[in-house]
Amino acid sequence: MPDLNYRVEGAEPQRFAAAPTLLFKLHVSEAVAPGGAPTPIHSVVLRCQLRIEPAKRAYTPAEKERLSDLFGTPERWGQTLRPMLWTHVSAVVPPFEGQTVADLLVPCTYDFSLAATKYFAALDGGDLPLCVLFSGTIFYEAPDSALQVAQISWEKEADFRLPGATWRDLMEHYYPNSAWLCLRKDVFDRLDRYRRDHGLASWEQTLERLLAAAEEPTML
Repeated sequence: MPDLNYRVEGAEPQRFAAAPTLLFKLHVSEAVAPGGAPTPIHSVVLRCQLRIEPAKRAYTPAEKERLSDLFGTPERWGQTLRPMLWTHVSAVVPPFEGQTVADLLVPCTYDFSLAATKYFAALDGGDLPLCVLFSGTIFYEAPDSALQVAQISWEKEADFRLPGATWRDLMEHYYPNSAWLCLRKDVFDRLDRYRRDHGLASWEQTLERLLAAAEEPTML
């Protein structure tokens, strides 16, 4: 049975996708014994879990303040700074022998109700520490030319530090100078009624009016 190893070589924005997508370059190689021949791999059906490893980087005071929504105050981070799920994706690696590089397409969202988006957006710079966990099926050719099937070991994983600028460039490309906010329908209806009642043309004007009212000093 072939022993395949996985390494993420890089990531870049997919500029012409229908939705924000990062293109990860995944290096797949077989561990071959000295003097041995590589196994003909017909295909690999990969299932990948992308996980954020927040404890693997340092944070500025401003970043810590913005991340308090996820992890609480910094004195609690020893207990709360735990790995968290980003997303699941699938990929099919085409035929190869020895090693190859495959594309791993990772759809991204700008929904600030999701923990991953809150985490990415809170960072001013540096890298985003990720861990990719692999599972799936390998279809390969046995020495007698028969097609064989093997499962990928659950211990297969790869660490990768995604440059924060890559994620920010992706979101700026699809949502320039914008951010998404998901609201409950009843809250949206109240906000929309307020906008219409006050003759406001845009959601920015509506929120600015509400924020200005909230920031006015209270008369005692």
